[in-house]
Amino acid sequence: MPEETMAIDYVMEKASGPHFSGLRLDSLLSSASSSPRHSSSTSAAYSSSTLIDVNSPKQPFVIGVSGGTASGKTTVRDMIIQQLHDHRVVLVNQDSFYRGLTAEESERVHEYNFDHPDAFDTEQLLECIEKLKLGQSVHVPIYDFKNHRRCSESFRQVNASDVIILEGILVFHDQQVRNLMNMKIFVDTDADVRLARRIRRDTVERGRDINSVLEQAKLLFLLYAKFVKPAFDDFVLPSKKYADVIIPRGGENHVAIDLIVQHIRTKLGLHDLCKIYPNVNVIQSTFQIRGMHTLIRDKEISKHDFVFYSDRLIRLVVEHGLGYLPFAEKQIVTPTGSFYTGVDFCKKLCGVSIVRSGESMENALRACCKGIKIGKILIHRDGDNGKQLIYEKLPKDISERHVLLLDPVLATGNSAGQAIELLIQKGVPESHIIFLNLISAPEGIHCVCKRFPSLKIVTSEIDVALNEEFRVIPGMGEFGDRYFGTDD
Repeated sequence: MPEETMAIDYVMEKASGPHFSGLRLDSLLSSASSSPRHSSSTSAAYSSSTLIDVNSPKQPFVIGVSGGTASGKTTVRDMIIQQLHDHRVVLVNQDSFYRGLTAEESERVHEYNFDHPDAFDTEQLLECIEKLKLGQSVHVPIYDFKNHRRCSESFRQVNASDVIILEGILVFHDQQVRNLMNMKIFVDTDADVRLARRIRRDTVERGRDINSVLEQAKLLFLLYAKFVKPAFDDFVLPSKKYADVIIPRGGENHVAIDLIVQHIRTKLGLHDLCKIYPNVNVIQSTFQIRGMHTLIRDKEISKHDFVFYSDRLIRLVVEHGLGYLPFAEKQIVTPTGSFYTGVDFCKKLCGVSIVRSGESMENALRACCKGIKIGKILIHRDGDNGKQLIYEKLPKDISERHVLLLDPVLATGNSAGQAIELLIQKGVPESHIIFLNLISAPEGIHCVCKRFPSLKIVTSEIDVALNEEFRVIPGMGEFGDRYFGTDD
């Protein structure tokens, strides 16, 4: 049987077997909630047979990714993160929890084994993951690999999310760490391939000349033989037996990774609004899109950059939304005299912006649809009650058109619902309305989709929730004020 076929069978068998407990919705027993490592009996609190408290908050799904050095763990991790674009995913790297070397150890650093379990502060790692599982933010230390010490004044804040990925060569070694995981993935790559990758990563990819490369490669080979390989044989490889899923060939095994992501999505299905409402469409996430979201959500970004990257994201949303318009097959003749069979989109189209944030999306729509008519609707917003219509100016023949409704943020859904209701009163069929926005709150999606099940929503990200002030969290603040420069 081919290796990849065996891997697929193993994925399905392990993911459905007793070693995989799925998303744990049960609350920890009160005697074990603060620290499951303090009692040998607390493993029962993590058992899939424990009764589920339906009133407890949904705990994050913790994925452990392990394997030898240069096995492809990072590639597998990044592919999972990219495919889980409609869920909040955070990364915790075991390397952040290296112990700082003493003065004596620093003097003999070349004799120090960084691949040994004792090189890590496992207690702090445990505390970090436990807090994240309880929905608390944590400060992850930043390790200075040049001086082999932790940066005393620096840390990385990690917030609670839907999915936590814990990556490291020894994350399966400690039983208490393993007990916190919902899924354990071992990336299995041939030793010769791993060594070649390690040499390439630490030499060639850093732009050294050939003599420097050869010297560094020689040193790396000696370190590999003295520390890396023995540690792999003694600690990393034996932990492979604890894995729920083994991925041969690492990031090259797209079939296994797709199956893993599909299984995670099933476990997180209660949050996957695209499955609940088939009319909700989230544009496929890429690292470019995640990067632009990171920029426009940063409160320190300049107005110029905020507008620039918002415009780029808006353009992507508009282009995606246009793909849901009806079309007819059309055959044309190319300059080579050949025939090409393509499509011709609906010509009866208009945009309607919800003033004033929605006006930020008009330029992108005009750039995509030459000469398009754009109407406006102004609705007074007061807390969660955005139901007072102030002004509307719409094309007279709007009932004959497909409408792209523009508003960058879908929060409670009340203002959007009022605008959609007005369009329907003007004769626009509900199925002819496509609502475009940058971010959506789950509450807004529920509100709009329950009232208007035939309408389509196109967004670039679904955020976590609304806070008590009805603001989207994590959100991006008052979009209109930031875009038009009227914020404080």
